[in-house]
Formats: sequence, structure tokens, C-alpha cells
Amino acid sequence: MEERKTYDESKPLVSIVIPCYNEEAIVVPNLTRICDYMAGLEKEYNWELIVINDGSIDKTGALADEFAKNYAEVKVIHHIVNLNLGNALKTGFAQVKGYYTITMDIDLSYAPIHIGNLLKTLINTKADVVIASPYMKGGMVTSVPFMRRLMSKWVNRFMRLAAQEKLNTFTGMVRGYRTQFIRSLNLKTKDYEINPEILYKAMILRARIIEIPGHLDWTEQNKLGVKRKSGMRMINTFLSGLMAGFVFRPYIFFMLIGFILFLVSLYIIGWIFVNVFQIMPTLQIDPTYFDDRFSKAIGLVFQRRPHAFFIGGITLLLAVQILSLGFISLQSKRYFEELFHLGTSFKNDT
Repeated sequence: MEERKTYDESKPLVSIVIPCYNEEAIVVPNLTRICDYMAGLEKEYNWELIVINDGSIDKTGALADEFAKNYAEVKVIHHIVNLNLGNALKTGFAQVKGYYTITMDIDLSYAPIHIGNLLKTLINTKADVVIASPYMKGGMVTSVPFMRRLMSKWVNRFMRLAAQEKLNTFTGMVRGYRTQFIRSLNLKTKDYEINPEILYKAMILRARIIEIPGHLDWTEQNKLGVKRKSGMRMINTFLSGLMAGFVFRPYIFFMLIGFILFLVSLYIIGWIFVNVFQIMPTLQIDPTYFDDRFSKAIGLVFQRRPHAFFIGGITLLLAVQILSLGFISLQSKRYFEELFHLGTSFKNDT
């Protein structure tokens, strides 16, 4: 591979990170498209392209190495085994040298023009994170299979509800970052959950997060006529989205379930008391004390409907326990966010 080129210090250096796994059919043409696009931006930016071969078992790594011989800006990093998307991105973040970092998918379902749009927004708005969103106003989705499109759209809506933030795309990988910021996040997840994790931790730090319209286009993928693990990726992304929603607001789920169980128990207990007070006037007890009539009526209702007492009692206990877990998770979340904020601030200061 050629020596890495020197950069014009008057222009910002942009790093593009692209994870690859078993992409021999598209790796060379798509890397060529990205390099050609970036060549057109050389008046504005210096650039480097970091390709992460994430343990591919086909010719992806060899093809990427051969490609890099022709470009001083391209560097290929190899994982010996597949470490999944999260670890591939973390490897890329650790290697970049640019002031800005762009993450792209090698399938180019988001065309290279998104790189320029992300960079302009990063620079003009001083944002920490910029997301290319096909689900916001002005965004587009083209030629994506119906089920994949439906699941992706709804899992992002679910995460928007859980996060209580005005964002439309939480799972998308095509983003721009201020490099210093993305390196400060201390990311932990190893797979598709890394993209929601980045946003969650960015929200804790009150980072400036901006969405711009994106165009998710599968036209070229469909022309290949090859299933590129899209089914499994769709399921993994859907499940990771659900889990990420739980991370955003865990107490909401506990409290929702606890509140529903509490309403059920309240209905059953209410039904028991209604029947008790209906029976009490008909009882003949001497002397006619209220507590005697009340206890006798409860005994009669229990004889007729013992299951109501058991179900109502168990449901009430479960509701109290689950609601308690909700309050505990809320407190734990607040402690975590405070510690994360303090830890990140200390790391940046040092």
C-alpha cells in the first residue's frame, strides 16, 4: 500500500468509516463510487477512508486491500473474526484522524451525496451528531421490501416514543459526528444496538443532534438479485430497536405493565365490594353491627367466588411489585446518567 498522503491544513480532514462483512460482490464498485465522490470535494475537504473488514470469509478483505493500493487515502483494517457492527464501528472510531467522522454502509443504500450533506450540516450548525433520516419530512424510501420497511419504520416510531425526543431515525447508520465527541462516549454494545446507544448517550450529554432528510434506496441492491443477509439483519435490527427502547426509558415499561395490572386488580376488588354491599342488607344478624354484617357478607362472596379473591390479590401484589421496579429503574437510570455525564466530563477535561 502507498504511503499515506499529507493533507492541506487549511481544509478540514474528514474520515469516512465503512464496515464490511462478506461484501465481495459490491466492495470494489462501491468504494470506487465513494472515492470518486470525495475526489469532487477535495477543494473543500481533505479526506480519508477507513474500511473495516469485519472477519469476512469471502474475498472482501483481499479485494479491499487491492483497491487500497491505488488510493493513498484508503486504509483497510482487518478483524480476524467477525466481531459485529458495533465493534467494527468502534475500531473505525479509534483509527480516524479527521475532525469529522462519517459512517456509511457499504451497500450504498444511502448514496455518496449524503456525505456532503452531512458534512455541510455538521459545519453550519456546529452539531455533534447529524443523522440522515428517510422517515422525517423530506426523506424518502425507495424499493425497500415491504416487511423490512414496515418493521424499520415502526421500531423507529417506538424508539421515538420511548426516548421522548423529536427524532425520526434511531437505528440508521449513515451519520456524521464530530470526532472528538464520538470518541468521548465510551461505547459498549457490539452489534446493531450501537446506533441507538450513541444517541442515548448523546442525549445524556445534551449533545446537539440534528436530522436531515435522507434517501434510503434499494434499487441497486435489488438489481443484484442476491439476498445479502437482509432478512437476518432486519430481525436483528428490529429486536435491537426494542431493546434500545427499553434502555431509553425502562421505567415506562414497568410502570405501564404495573398500572394495567393495578387497574385489573382494582376492577376485581371493586366487584367484590359491590357484591358485599349488595348482600349486607339481606343478612339477618343480631345484634346488627356493621362489622358483623360486613365480615359475614365477605364470607358469603368468598364462598361463591373464591377465585375473585385469589386473582384480585395476586394481581394487586404483582402490580405493586412491578411498579416498585419501575421506580427503582427510574432512580437507577438517573444515577447512571449522572455518573456517565460526570465521567465523560472528567475524561474530556483530562
